Amino acid sequence: MQLRSLLAKLDFVASSFQSLLLLAIRLYWGGSFALTGWGKLANLERTAGFFASLDLPLPKVSALLAGATECVGGGLLAVGLLARPAAVPLIFTMAVAYATAERAALQAITTDPDKFVTAAPFLFLFAAVLVLVFGPGRFALDALLFRGAPAKA
Repeated sequence: MQLRSLLAKLDFVASSFQSLLLLAIRLYWGGSFALTGWGKLANLERTAGFFASLDLPLPKVSALLAGATECVGGGLLAVGLLARPAAVPLIFTMAVAYATAERAALQAITTDPDKFVTAAPFLFLFAAVLVLVFGPGRFALDALLFRGAPAKA
C-alpha cells in the first residue's frame, strides 16, 4: 500500500472523530465553566473579597461579570449554542484570570512553561480556544439550528 493512500485513510479515520472530540470538550469544559461560574455567583461576597485581594476594580461587579460570563457562556458552550461567540468572552475571562490570580504562571510562560500549563485557567482557556477555532462540531445546537443557513455579508 502506498504511503499516500495510507495517510489519506488515516486522515479520514482521524477526522471522523473531530465532532465527537469537540462534543466531549464542550460538554466537560462547558459544564465545568458553568459550575465554576455558578459557584462564583452563589458565593458572591466571598468571590468579591477574593477579587478585592487581587486589586481588581469594582470587585463585586467584576465577580458578577466573571460569574455570569462563566455560567452562561459555559452553558452555551456545553450545548453548542452560539458556541463561537460564547467562547470569546470566556477566553477574555481566562486571560484576566491569568493576568490577576495567576500572574506568576503567566510571567513564567517562557521560563517555566509547566507552571503556565498547570495553572487553573489553562484548560478552560484551551477548551474555549479550540471551540472558537474549530467550531462546536456536528453534535451541537448550532449545527442543528443553523445548518445550511446562508451567510450574511
